[in-house]
Amino acid sequence: MIDINFYRNIYKLKKSIMDGEKFDIDYIKSQFERYRSEFPVVYNIETTNACNMKCKMCPRTTMMTRKIKSLNIDIIDKIIDQIRPWTKVEWEQWIKFIESTYGIFENEMSENHFFLYVIPKVIQLHGYGDPLLDKNIDTWVNKFSDKGFYTYFSCNPINIDIDKTERLLGGGLSYLKYSIESVDDVTHKKIRGGKSDFTKSYNKILKVLDLKEKLEYKTVIVITMLDLNNDKQQEEYDALGKFFENLDVYIYLKSQDCQWYNTEKYHGTKSVHWSEICKHPWMSMTIKSNVEVVMCMEDFNNEIILGDITQNSLYDIWNGEKYKKFRESHFTLDCKNKCTEECDMKLIGDYF
Repeated sequence: MIDINFYRNIYKLKKSIMDGEKFDIDYIKSQFERYRSEFPVVYNIETTNACNMKCKMCPRTTMMTRKIKSLNIDIIDKIIDQIRPWTKVEWEQWIKFIESTYGIFENEMSENHFFLYVIPKVIQLHGYGDPLLDKNIDTWVNKFSDKGFYTYFSCNPINIDIDKTERLLGGGLSYLKYSIESVDDVTHKKIRGGKSDFTKSYNKILKVLDLKEKLEYKTVIVITMLDLNNDKQQEEYDALGKFFENLDVYIYLKSQDCQWYNTEKYHGTKSVHWSEICKHPWMSMTIKSNVEVVMCMEDFNNEIILGDITQNSLYDIWNGEKYKKFRESHFTLDCKNKCTEECDMKLIGDYF
């Protein structure tokens, strides 16, 4: 989830700043704090950072040094009791805002549609791991669904277990994303690692779609391919589309996140998310598999730790001194950290 109220209320000011209009920095700070929710909003929960893939574009493969951990199942209620889903009124206001601001409508299907219509309302149950390898993932889904939250995670289709999938779909999982990078098995293995396989993955996804239709589950099955700037990227994506033509899926080509950690040259992003000022310090928090709260899910090694959910409430972490200093650093740019030195996103301080 992201704080849709903060995002909506701060939009005109943010756009004016990006368009070059000059403001007093203290005024900007006061407005960001004015609209920042007192209560935390959780962007994603990394239930596990275990993964059996070796994806060439993922920092987990070559740069992540964190120990493999899975969140204790007992922590679920502690998290759920401290956050809430959006109300119907809030969501209706958000839809009107998206339609009028971005010209993207609810029944569309694209990278930006997914970010603006799905990501803001779902609890993401993934980070730098594959949730299908978490033995408790169906419990996470059940618990959040029972509390009225939309749930979503991305995973590797080669890891599909049809019995576990039936529990997930039957437990109320709202969105289930499968990542596919090529329709050619050899190419897929070069990108995702030896354990990946398009043919086997595709056949497993077909079984999931049959299960969904047979039992009338409402889960939206999402198919995504990363835009890795390959010579035949569009050709690959078109071929993928033909495999899923006339099937009940949501499919789109996704810009590569955080292109700074890959040595290959990319042609940029088509995502409104990565093209705008970073709002995460005022809009959301991320919970990692070792119970640490970090600045966002892109902090794969937990370099900027803002709290520990076993030691403090989410409220106290969100309103605490570490978060205050972290937000301030986005204005002053005086800290040499992942945000100021590495991330692709523009920081508010870049405009002053």
